[in-house]
Amino acid sequence: MLTHIVFFKLHDRSRENAEKLRDALETLRGQIAQIRAMEIGINVVASERAYDVALTQRFDSLAAMQEYQAHPAHQAVLPFLRAASASIVSVDYTN
Repeated sequence: MLTHIVFFKLHDRSRENAEKLRDALETLRGQIAQIRAMEIGINVVASERAYDVALTQRFDSLAAMQEYQAHPAHQAVLPFLRAASASIVSVDYTN
C-alpha cells in the first residue's frame, strides 16, 4: 500500500478558496479506479506555517499512483490546483 499526502498553501487563503480547491479534488472521487481511499481536509488552525488544504490518498502500489497521475481526470484538475496554490508539497510512503 502506498500513501500519497499533498498539502496546498493557497495564494488567497480564505475558507471559500479552500473549499473551491477541495471541491476540485472531490471530482476525482469515483473517476479513477486506482484510488483506494481518499480524504480531503481544510485547515482549521490559522498560522503562517500551516497549509490550507490536505489531500491523503491510498494506492495499491507506486505504479498505481503513477497511473493515477497520468489519468485524464487528474490532468484536468492540475492547472486549477497549480494556479490556486502558492506552494504545494507532498510525501509518498509505503507501509
